[in-house]
This record gives sequence, C-alpha cells and structure tokens, in this order.
Amino acid sequence: MGLRRRRRRGGAGGARPGGVGGGPRGAPALLPLLLLLLLLPAGGGAKYVRGRISTKEDWVFLTRFCFLSDYGRLDFHFRYPEAKCCENILLYFDDPSQWPAVYKKGNKDCLAKESVIRPENNQVINLTTQYAWSGCQVLLEDSVRYLSCASGRSFRSVRERWWYVALSKCGGDGLELEYEMVLTNGKSFWTRHFSADEFGILETDITFLLIFILIFLVSCYFGYLLKGRQLLHTTYKMFMAAAGVEVLSLLFCCVYWGQYACDGVGSGSLKILAKLLFSVSFLIFLLMLILLGKGFTVTRGRISHAGSVRLSVYMTLYSITHIVLLTYEAEFFDPAQVLYTYESPAGYGLIGLQFLAYLWFCYAVLVTLKQVPEKQPFYLPFFAAYTLWFFAVPVTALIANFGIPKWAREKIVNGIQLGIHLYAHAVFLVMTRPSAANKNFPYHVRTSQIGSAEGGAAAKFPPRHGYGNVTFISDSVPNFTELFSIPPPGPNGSPSARKQVEETPAAEWGPPPGRVVTTMDLGAPRPPQKGTGAGGEGQGPPSQLQAPPPHAHNGYTEYFSMHTGGGRHL
Repeated sequence: MGLRRRRRRGGAGGARPGGVGGGPRGAPALLPLLLLLLLLPAGGGAKYVRGRISTKEDWVFLTRFCFLSDYGRLDFHFRYPEAKCCENILLYFDDPSQWPAVYKKGNKDCLAKESVIRPENNQVINLTTQYAWSGCQVLLEDSVRYLSCASGRSFRSVRERWWYVALSKCGGDGLELEYEMVLTNGKSFWTRHFSADEFGILETDITFLLIFILIFLVSCYFGYLLKGRQLLHTTYKMFMAAAGVEVLSLLFCCVYWGQYACDGVGSGSLKILAKLLFSVSFLIFLLMLILLGKGFTVTRGRISHAGSVRLSVYMTLYSITHIVLLTYEAEFFDPAQVLYTYESPAGYGLIGLQFLAYLWFCYAVLVTLKQVPEKQPFYLPFFAAYTLWFFAVPVTALIANFGIPKWAREKIVNGIQLGIHLYAHAVFLVMTRPSAANKNFPYHVRTSQIGSAEGGAAAKFPPRHGYGNVTFISDSVPNFTELFSIPPPGPNGSPSARKQVEETPAAEWGPPPGRVVTTMDLGAPRPPQKGTGAGGEGQGPPSQLQAPPPHAHNGYTEYFSMHTGGGRHL
C-alpha cells in the first residue's frame, strides 16, 4: 500500500482531469431530468470540494473519500499567504492506527497526530516551494505574496479504503487556506466522481425505478378493474399512493446521482427531497398495514373513535421522528466519520417505533381473525409475509451499524432497503390481484355498501371471501337480472331465497335510516282485492299495499329497499 506522487504539468491553476470548474458533461439522456433541478439550489460538499479555512487551531479536517485499490486520484489547488508558511496536507487512511487513532482524541496534540503518518507512503504534502511534488509557486497579488500549489496524488492499496484529508501547522499562529479538490475513481461516467462505497447506487436506483414504475402501472390497472366492480377501497388507494410516491422518490434519487456523476457536486436539496418522499411512502404503507390488520375495508367499514385517535398519535410521532432523523443527519452528523442514518438517537427511536408498530399489527390481526375467522385465507399469508417485512427494517439497521464494512456499507444498505420496499409492494400486489383464482382476495363488500354499513348501528361486514363471490354488472348500472330473478324452490316447495336489491344481510346491518323495508314470500297466496265483484264494479284506488305477516328467515335474509318520499303513497 502506498501513494504515488505525480507532478502537475503547467503552472498554478492549470487544467486538471475533468476540470475543477467544468460543467456537466456526458449522459445526454439525463438532461431532461436535470431541468427539474433549476428550482432547487445546488448544494456543495460532494467530491468536488472547495472552501476557505481561517482558524486559530493548528490541525483541522478537510474532507474524506473512499478510493479504489488502483484507480484513486486526488487533484488539488491550494492557496495561502506566504506569511503563514509552512502548512502541510496530511493523508490518513482507515487503519485503526491512523485516522481512528487521531480524530477526536483530546489527549493528542498536533505533533502526536502527525506522528502516526508513515513517511514512506508519501502521506504528507508540504505546501512549500522546497517540496517539488507539491507544485507550489509564489504569486504576488495586491502587494501580498501567496503560495499557490497545484498538483495531485494517485492512491494504491490492497482494497478499497477510506482516506481522510487534514491540514496542519504545528506550533504556528493558526491556519489559513483556500482549497479546491477533485477526488475521482477512474474515468468512467459510472465511477469517476463516486466514492468506492457509492459504486452501483445509480445503476441500482435506475433498475428499481423501472420496476416500481411497472408495479405502479399494474396497481393502477388493478385499481381500474376494482373500481368497475365497486371494490376500489381506501386501503388499496393507499397502496397505489405509496407506490406512486416511491416512484417519485427513486426518480429524484436518479436525477441527483446522475448530476453528481456529471459534475461531482449534485444538489443537496434534491437528495433531501428524495429521502423525504422515501419516508412518506414508507409511512403510507405502514398505516395501510395497520388499518388492514384492524380489518378496515375487509371486515369493517370504519375504525372506532379511540382507534382513530391512537392511529393519529402514533403516525404523528412516527412522522416527527423521521423528520428529526433527517434533520439530525443533515446538521449534526460529523463529516469526518463514516456514519449510517440509524447511528443516532432518532435512528434508534425509529427502530423502537417499528417494533411497537409490529406489536400493534399482531394484536390487530389476531383480534380480527378471532371475530371473523372466515378471513383466514387472506390474513394468514398476510400476517406471515409482513412479519418478515417488519423485522427486516430494524435488522438491516443493526447489521449495517455493526456488521457491514464502512467502505462498502452505503451501496449494500441502499440495495437492501430498496429490496425490502419492493418485497412489500410486490406481495401486496399479488395478494390483491382481481382474479377469480385468487383465494386470498381480501375485499368482498362493494364501496357503495360501506356507506350504508357505516350509517347503521354496526360497521362490520358479512363474512365472505374470494374475488369471485361478488357478482354484479358495474358500479353505475343496476343488475336487473339478479333483481327480478326467481330462485328455484327448496325441498318443501318454499323458495330458497328472496329477491334483493342490495347484497346485504338484514339481520346484521338492519335497514338504513330513511328506508322502508318490506319482504314478500313468493310462494304465499295473494290477499283478496277489495272493491271487485261479479257485477264488474270498478276497483277502488290502491291506497296501500298490504304487507304479508312476518315469518321466520333462514340464513341471510334478502330484502327490497325503497326510499320514502314524504307523504307519497307507495
């Protein structure tokens, strides 16, 4: 392992590979997407870095980068007053005896921090004219002499390593420096500006973006079919919304990494927006799972007031914790340390809330199955599949914190997180596909019937399952075939069923308010009509219809429902 010194040809400020101040190049297919960035301010701090240091300290951190084993390259341009001479650029790597041994070690002074550097690895760049490899020259500007140094370093190691750049001047009167650095890995569009731990993120995000676009389009098609059968319930709309927000999140991620690949800077605001949308998609999906676990739109039409309050409080707390996590990561994460998103108090708080959500999910599913055991074909695979999902998120966070090497963590965790989201959406899409062969289909009550159920004393649905059990023509045309069909008689000559307008068990729901419900036995004799005689006398006006006497009902009683119209005669 070592550093190869390479002297910069030309004078100070000469051209460097890719151009320090150059604009985006290549990848013309990304240009339409990059137009979205015009509304967002460009952020700094990527692997083209520039800035100015003026401090009383004698040792400061500048930046870090994960270089490949053979193709790492640092090109720099430093400038500072000659009166502040002589300052040094120190290059540490991630060995325990190097950077971890000096950073945030209050018991070590500047000389002790410089002492861990190995001179044989060319880890020190003296910013003086006496050190030829620094490329320093003296420039005169406004009667002030400056040292301007432009050169570079090539990095070699046995594996990908994190390298840390620091500035020092032990025993001096402080540090002052203007700097520009370009840190690259090879010359390919897919690797040049990316740190080695970020390799493959852009390709992975593009792949998952295409897959999620397909899932979103298929869910929209399924939603169209469900709407035609009046089965497009709120929970399925939430699933479609989660998939759509996931697509937007991945789109913004691809735009960010695409611009980053072009200029090494990217837009910090766009990256934060992508993370925010990713969290919103996760929260929508989590809320949908809890609602389905409680039976909402599957076995009941509404959630109790107390349950709604608990859900509101929990989702508000979860949302605030997510915002705190993103804010903490952006404002308080130390750039001199390689940290994972969940390595913070807010991150551990999210893991705890995830376990709390799982316990709530388990309790809701068990209660629902106890009340409506007929829904086992849906709830058993649903519970098993999403138990894995609930545990995948915190387990991934713990493995990332303690089990994945830091020089490979970001790209591995990115792929795992997207895979977890894909698993959750794909499983739900399969379980809710509108097919007669789908025995796990959860919805059996039409959306037009939920309003009637919610208006009555009970909000639970009749126990029925299977997509093929719900039969009618469309959501706008009444099914007159079923309305006036006469079922075959039963064994003792009585009809086995009665006519219906709404496929609703009256014993469970009862008549909705404002309706008069009458039942008629098709096999019973008709009552005699008044006002008719042998002499052909005229009939009297039909002022009322005589309702048959009440009789016992077997099974799910079917009924006619007719809206009342004030004082009108029926």
